[in-house]
Amino acid sequence: MTGSEPRHAAGESVEERLAEEVIEELDLHEVDDEEPLPSMSEQIADQLGGVRGLIESSLPVLVFVILNVVLGDAVLGLDKRTALYWAIAGSVVSAVGIGVFRLMRKQPVRHAVNGLFGIAIGAFLAWRTGEAKDFYLPGILLTFGQAAVLLVSVVIRKPLIGYAWGIMANKGHQDWFGNARLFRTFQWLTLVWVVSLSARAGIQYYLWALGEANALGIVRILISWPIYAATFAFTAWAIHRVTSEQKAAPA
Repeated sequence: MTGSEPRHAAGESVEERLAEEVIEELDLHEVDDEEPLPSMSEQIADQLGGVRGLIESSLPVLVFVILNVVLGDAVLGLDKRTALYWAIAGSVVSAVGIGVFRLMRKQPVRHAVNGLFGIAIGAFLAWRTGEAKDFYLPGILLTFGQAAVLLVSVVIRKPLIGYAWGIMANKGHQDWFGNARLFRTFQWLTLVWVVSLSARAGIQYYLWALGEANALGIVRILISWPIYAATFAFTAWAIHRVTSEQKAAPA
């Protein structure tokens, strides 16, 4: 009878009805409008921690430079090792303080932890050798290592900038290998990063070899981050130009 017909269609199986009920209960219906990913520029800014992240990552280095200069021969005239130990302590305390402050405000501490790890290695090395310049050596070697890895990726035709773009701006898809122009763009952009990182590390290594610890700290603060940010901005612009032109091109 028509009036007594069940709510579900007559031909619908028990399994199908159960599946519908589970989907409704767990709210597993497909969403038509998928939330768009943040732009590559926004994700880059997030990876860098924004302006605040740059300031926080530079603060322990700035504290180290200031204390080493003020407490050393230049101002108060403490002996070299005493000034160095106070500079190391100030740098580590400032890095820990940044992390604690973020925890108290329930903010992400990823950048603070990364910074503390790097500061701790440099501080330990400087403490062991008694040379303020060695505070910066781990960062110099790490930057050279990054440049080497990127160069290898170009040589084997697996440019890492392409993989980074796929993760950050292409929803994890690495389909750019089939796009000849985009592949070439990632190849030369990866080389741009090799040059950028090598320049940063090379300038710092030159000052390290001269034993100019204070100049090395100042260069790291005033030159390294601007170079890094400029390279990021250029990368985002170059990729956006290519992808925009290809989208606008007639099929």
